[in-house]
Amino acid sequence: MDPHSKDFGFRKLLIPDFAAGAALLVLLCWLTALPWLTTFLALVIFSGICLPVQFGWRRIWPDRDFGWANRVTLLRAVFVAFLAALVPFPQLLSGFVWLYAVLSLLVLVLDGVDGGIARATRSTTAFGARFDMELDAFFILVLCGAVLALDKAGYWVLALGLMRYGFLLAGAIWPRLTRPLPGSVRRKTVCVWQAATLLVALLPFVSRGFASWALALALVLLIYSFAADTAWLLRHRQSRTESATN
Repeated sequence: MDPHSKDFGFRKLLIPDFAAGAALLVLLCWLTALPWLTTFLALVIFSGICLPVQFGWRRIWPDRDFGWANRVTLLRAVFVAFLAALVPFPQLLSGFVWLYAVLSLLVLVLDGVDGGIARATRSTTAFGARFDMELDAFFILVLCGAVLALDKAGYWVLALGLMRYGFLLAGAIWPRLTRPLPGSVRRKTVCVWQAATLLVALLPFVSRGFASWALALALVLLIYSFAADTAWLLRHRQSRTESATN
């Protein structure tokens, strides 16, 4: 394909992918008979996810196809936007709890699919990994909001979703915390445990007491995980400084 053709320039904008995602989101809202205000909010949230993806992709990979792994992640973003739009409306959310849980489970399952596709097609990129990670972080925050809206835990549950953003803020203040971290089974396990616990807490038959204790345990594990990563970054910087001095 000619990189200077109009068709290629159209693809670079990722408009077909985003338009397909928006259409699917509208269809999902229509099938579930969501009010127009909730549908509009879902589209706004989805657009908020797509805009940084567009800017990032054009800056890093201006001449490369978006790829099927990223398209699966974008599909996850459609479901996450739908779930997020329900959070500000507790009464509406309470009538969609089972659907909410099913879609949340689907998001978790697809989280493993996009990575598998990227590895199988040898299309793994740092951009795709970051897109996936940031969507995961937002999804966790959405689940925390849903748990709070359903009165399954107090406001402290938001700490589960805000900790990632707190770590990013700390990195803006102390650049040493922005260094790449090595792969970690512990980190992945805690992330899955966190999402699974939030998902279980949403279920109607789960009591507030059990949900609160389970979520408190997930928060303790998450704090430990972030503390371990922070300690590794600080030790890594210290060892590099010592090596440079010697």
